[in-house]
Amino acid sequence: MSGLLALLDDVAGIAKVAASSVDDVVAAAGKAGAKTAGVIIDDAAVTPKYVQGFAPARELPIIWRIARGSVFNKIVLLLPVALLLANFAPWLITPLLMIGGSYLCFEGAEKIFHVLFPHGSHVIEEDMKNRDPGHLEEQKVKGAIKTDFILSAEIMTIALAAIEAPNIWMQAATLAVVGLGVTLAVYGSVALIVKMDDVGLYLAKNAPTPVGRGLGRGLVKAMPGVMKTLSIVGTAAMLWVGGSIIIHGMEVLGFGWLGHHIHDWAYAVGHAVPAQWEKAAEWIAKATMDGVFGLAWGFVLIPLATKVIAPMIGKFSNKPGVH
Repeated sequence: MSGLLALLDDVAGIAKVAASSVDDVVAAAGKAGAKTAGVIIDDAAVTPKYVQGFAPARELPIIWRIARGSVFNKIVLLLPVALLLANFAPWLITPLLMIGGSYLCFEGAEKIFHVLFPHGSHVIEEDMKNRDPGHLEEQKVKGAIKTDFILSAEIMTIALAAIEAPNIWMQAATLAVVGLGVTLAVYGSVALIVKMDDVGLYLAKNAPTPVGRGLGRGLVKAMPGVMKTLSIVGTAAMLWVGGSIIIHGMEVLGFGWLGHHIHDWAYAVGHAVPAQWEKAAEWIAKATMDGVFGLAWGFVLIPLATKVIAPMIGKFSNKPGVH
């Protein structure tokens, strides 16, 4: 009996340690997740554009596929790589992030280039000619997961930098909690946004009061504008995040003149407005300058990506050189 009691006492001790570890992981995840709030907002703004143009019945399945890809990106691909880099090759993190930031700048600049200089894409035209929505959906999902990979890499890196964990296992557990929590927050919000017009339609037809039916009609009318606004915000967010990654990376690598100038200019803007608006004005000024730099860098990358990199990828994959 004494042996059994000793065993139970040991089990209770282990349970207490495990519970304490869980508390530590949750606390660390909350702290790390707060540091990534800006990128989370960007991710949520970018994603809804990937379901535009599809039948309502396909919206949630597409979001679910992208969310699954996001979890795979964060937990299976990025988490072990982030831990290995942070513990064995931290000097590689900045160059890799700058490559990801360059991709975001290219994505955002390319969209603006298409608006300024409309021209057809032979791939899109072929899709429209064949009227193959399944193929178009597949391409959209792949594009969304590819963009999510870059944003997820930024989220996981910021989170890792904010974690004060005693060992690699605590780091891994905290990163996993952050990754899953961010994915749920982003794609849960996106699902609500893209289905809001269906909610409005239901209310317009079935609400028991005139106020409810009016609210439903208002939602239906407002959602196209909301989706267009989110698409614009998503493009701006890619340029902002991409530009800020490049500028910060330059500072880490010893080329901090641009970052210092942007900081000084943003500081001057903040001190040119009333005190209660100082921080907001400084943040807006810095984000705007980061985004303008991201746009300029993206325009520089467009010919390189479309004329050199994409044809090389197409050649090795036996596919046309397309983005």
